[in-house]
Amino acid sequence: MTLVVTTANVNGIRAAAKKGLLEWLAATEADVICFQEVRSEHGQLPPELRELDGWHAVWAPAAAKGRAGVAVLSRQEPTRTAIGFGSAEFDNSGRYAEIDLPGVTVASLYLPSGEVGTERQDEKERFMAEFLVHLTDLRKRAEAEGREVVVCGDWNIAHQEIDLKNWKANQKSAGFLPEERAWLTRVLTEAGYVDVVRAFHPDRPGPYTWWSYRGRAFDNDSGWRIDYHMATTGLAARASSARVERAATHPERWSDHAPVTVVYDLP
Repeated sequence: MTLVVTTANVNGIRAAAKKGLLEWLAATEADVICFQEVRSEHGQLPPELRELDGWHAVWAPAAAKGRAGVAVLSRQEPTRTAIGFGSAEFDNSGRYAEIDLPGVTVASLYLPSGEVGTERQDEKERFMAEFLVHLTDLRKRAEAEGREVVVCGDWNIAHQEIDLKNWKANQKSAGFLPEERAWLTRVLTEAGYVDVVRAFHPDRPGPYTWWSYRGRAFDNDSGWRIDYHMATTGLAARASSARVERAATHPERWSDHAPVTVVYDLP
């Protein structure tokens, strides 16, 4: 059997719903969808999203209204759901939710974006420190239970020079700082995860997943690859295809991010 998992930062789900998200949702073949930057409480959602026919939904809004927010939608009812990862500081920040399905845990992550020299960057670093511990513990628990894990979402870090178009100009920018990139390397080594899309494209630039709305970034494909599927090794080995669902034209975009979809062949 296959498990099709999509991650998408919607950049405000109510706005995205007016620009094509609902049509995309009706057409997708995904079995699980991880949303980030929902920026809406459940009661504020459009009726079409509040009562999703055929989907089981876990919504994790932020305590700060209008900020962050993640969700996990699955066609199969989860056997377990969780919001947050046991963090006193971040569990109410709308940045993490996970579900268990038979044999696999799927999580939606919205890592703080940060801003160099500000409290936002300090917050990002605190989140990263706590989250690395969670990732390691999650993998170990899954191994003990005979499960696999995939943590999808907007990680807000471009790992390598091939993960953003203008890397030379961004070496001192949040999202491409040496310490952030080193942390992501630790996710892939110490924590034991695999960057699934990069495994399909080990040497090519991109495929980018985010483009600024400024200028002609999208038209020129001047983007960043910051939306990932980070999977345990067993699940990563079962990935049969991976794609970025880049809109055909700028007006057809319903977010500044594109969905990233991976097909996993389960036993």
